[in-house]
Amino acid sequence: MTQYIGKPLNRVDGVDKVTGKAKYAGEFNVPDLVYGYVISSSITKGKIARIDTADARSLEGVLEIFTHENRPKLAWFDMSYKDQNAPPGSPFRPLEDARIKYNGQPVALVVAETVEVARYAASLVQIEYEEEPHETDLQATKSKARKPESGLMSLLKPPPPKPRGNFEGEFNAAPVQVSAQYVHGIEHHNPMELFVTTVVYERNGKLTIYDKTQGAPNSQLYVSQVFNMPFSDVRVMSPYVGGAFGSALRPQYQLFLAVLAARQLKRSVRVTLTRQQMFTFGHRPATIQTLGLGASADGTMKALYHDAISETSQFEDYTETVVNWSGMLYPPENVRYDYKVVPLDVYTPLDMRAPGGVTGISALEMAVDELAYKLQMDPLELRLKNYTNRDMNEDLPYSSKELRECFRQGAERFGWSNRNYEPRSMRNGHLLIGWGMATGIWDATQGPARAEAVLMVNGKLRVSSATADIGTGTYTVMTQIAAETLGMPVEDVLFKLGDSELPLAPIEGGSWTVATVGSAVKTVCENLSKTLFKLAKNMPGSPFSNKSFSQVEFANKAIRLKSDPAVMVSLQTVVDSNGGRAVRETSTSMPNMLKQRNYARNTHSAVFVEVQVDEELGAVKVTRAVSAIAGGRIMNPKTARSQIIGGMVWGISKALEEESVMDHRFGRFMNHNLAEYHVPVNADIHELDVIFVDEVDTIVNPLGAKGLGEIGIVAMPAAIGNAIFHATGKRIRELPIHLDRLLS
Repeated sequence: MTQYIGKPLNRVDGVDKVTGKAKYAGEFNVPDLVYGYVISSSITKGKIARIDTADARSLEGVLEIFTHENRPKLAWFDMSYKDQNAPPGSPFRPLEDARIKYNGQPVALVVAETVEVARYAASLVQIEYEEEPHETDLQATKSKARKPESGLMSLLKPPPPKPRGNFEGEFNAAPVQVSAQYVHGIEHHNPMELFVTTVVYERNGKLTIYDKTQGAPNSQLYVSQVFNMPFSDVRVMSPYVGGAFGSALRPQYQLFLAVLAARQLKRSVRVTLTRQQMFTFGHRPATIQTLGLGASADGTMKALYHDAISETSQFEDYTETVVNWSGMLYPPENVRYDYKVVPLDVYTPLDMRAPGGVTGISALEMAVDELAYKLQMDPLELRLKNYTNRDMNEDLPYSSKELRECFRQGAERFGWSNRNYEPRSMRNGHLLIGWGMATGIWDATQGPARAEAVLMVNGKLRVSSATADIGTGTYTVMTQIAAETLGMPVEDVLFKLGDSELPLAPIEGGSWTVATVGSAVKTVCENLSKTLFKLAKNMPGSPFSNKSFSQVEFANKAIRLKSDPAVMVSLQTVVDSNGGRAVRETSTSMPNMLKQRNYARNTHSAVFVEVQVDEELGAVKVTRAVSAIAGGRIMNPKTARSQIIGGMVWGISKALEEESVMDHRFGRFMNHNLAEYHVPVNADIHELDVIFVDEVDTIVNPLGAKGLGEIGIVAMPAAIGNAIFHATGKRIRELPIHLDRLLS
């Protein structure tokens, strides 16, 4: 059998990307294309009192200016505006009325023959507002926190588990206690590619839409529902996505505005958001957490409390799984959890890489480090002391958990045994050296998906599913799965995605794409192999006429006997025997819930970090880090390592740099650009090492893969925070850790 799974293949789409052949949503040019420019509100709450478009309309080349005053009547029910990732509540409707719900809200769209004219005309539109008092500060409003509403998405993000045991009694009786508050601010996704939609208006009124999205069927659903169009009249394509990190899980408002303009003008329209407008929709929400840990003198955890208060919008109840991770990693029998939200005058938050996970684990793992120092125990020793093979929240065993091996291999690679225990005990001149570590966990889930496999008349294989590739390597891994299953060279396999006309797949996110779509690809290729074998068996003079499917294998573009590989029939011969017609199969893959429901299914990690802190300036440098990952079967070590490295870099960003700063007097983000929204650059990144620990899991899905998109980030911020404490003796509980907090 041809083996490709587990091999470090180069990205099959790599050449197209580096040569510019790959086209993104804003690069599909069509005849007579016109351009839309969005005007954003300058207040946070209130209503539009007057909007004057006369000067803008007088410009040559301006075609139309859409506002709430001339918006056509569209769908009314909330359900029509709900996409596959919508939280409970009433989704935002662009240009619905004069009400302003958040700062930066789109209030008008100028459409013109050129981008330049549209942008200039937008500056001539005069808007007067009636402003109302607003609330955007989570710290100032946390007393208003309430339980979130329930809904379909809240079922996918389980609420905190019910209390177990007697937390108050055991915590108060514990000889060693930690109780502290942990805070992190708002973050925005900021992928390189701006949000853009190109709508091609076809002669028959149908729409072909090139959209930046993590799920073409999701955008198709939204457009069809909102504009009351048949699915067959809406085709959404997104073959390449220039980064997303969760920001494109939901259709953003430029899609609505582009479709609105195209239908009204009966013209092809492109709407591109500016970098500043990338800060006017979803974000990682600010969160305030309180943790309490109680332990016996030998380090056994007896009591655990984890509470979180997060922000949401006034119109939807966005939630994250923040506090549940505590009971999945540690085994105290006396626990209490709480999770509440505060509605603020902001746009609805949105899933951002490891939503809730990196938030909750950052606080949890810093609290565990604090407990280790109160116990005067090595932080790794404390985690091993409280190691569990069960998810205590659900009282289920893990389908696999090689976290102990992650600890061993990661510590050995890092040299953890050489660490001096005492803070401020390691230095190099004026540089304080600190070593810290943390544990990570993320879900390993599988959803339903469909895929099609076609052995074409030229003997090559085309496989397709309407999933997405946001840079994670989906094209490559799906090609590997198909090639191995049917014994074909990867060069003869074409995988297609990012098209709503392809077999249905869920939105790409949550580290579930390989498990979900990969399982569908494997299934459909297996079914195609059975069909091909039947054709080969029925060929005149077939060497397989008296053989069963279990006696053959697919390798080297042929079907051959396992017992005698010289007895074979090429796949080209099989398809030729089919009357010159391609051979195709379409299949659906579903998770085996009967098998999976008896297990907790997760990826795990152990992260070890070294920092240097300038004692005089407070500047922090992450000089090296090791991430040991237990992620099931690794489909492609090269793309997998890229995923983990990317997560580690983002972990550095979250710990030290990344924050959307809002002036609450105005309810407006002040650093809404890439000059002032700080993210790591090459000079910030040093030695990053990744270990994939062997882990076999026959429960999670047919491939045994767990997904790696989130596990690379979840433990990094805490490990950095813990290393900074080891270096300086200062415990900073607010992320990002700015140098002024180290100097104070």
